[in-house]
Amino acid sequence: MDALTALHKRVSVPRLGAPGPDAEQLEALLRAAMRAPDHGLLRPWRFVVLDGERRERFGERLEAILLEDQPDADDAAREKARAHSLRAPMVIVAVAEIEPDHPKAPPVEQIMATACAVENMMVTAHALGLGAMWRTGGWARDNRVKHALGFAAKDEIVSFLYLGQPAGNIKSVPEPVLTDYLRELP
Repeated sequence: MDALTALHKRVSVPRLGAPGPDAEQLEALLRAAMRAPDHGLLRPWRFVVLDGERRERFGERLEAILLEDQPDADDAAREKARAHSLRAPMVIVAVAEIEPDHPKAPPVEQIMATACAVENMMVTAHALGLGAMWRTGGWARDNRVKHALGFAAKDEIVSFLYLGQPAGNIKSVPEPVLTDYLRELP
């Protein structure tokens, strides 16, 4: 698939099945991430690949964090926490490892660079015939989750990128009217 087709036709795929990306596909995803725009060549992005047993171990950590806040959490809430990383055969957690006092690239630019890296992976996944879904939610803002992944509170989880084979119907997204998104200089 050519680059423009991948960019113009990519959609998020919420239901993902096995198999996840193989080693060659994972390398292609990560190589694409490295080409994201990046002020100062900081390469602030870090990726934690959760597949196989690592997904289950991470889910157990999320359940433990839930129980810190809600010691009486019911079975459904506990299962939901454990299942967070089981929605797809592979989850890549994208984290902006922030250099807070960088003279040229403020934290927001480091976060944006990491977001661009995630988008590059999403387009690459589509070009490879994989499905991808970008999620964040409360877990992404929890410092204990950052710590469980080996990061500091200053760092920012930008995405839980779910990857696998598209399962079920892929949603049809209407073509936008481009002029609806343009504004004239006042």
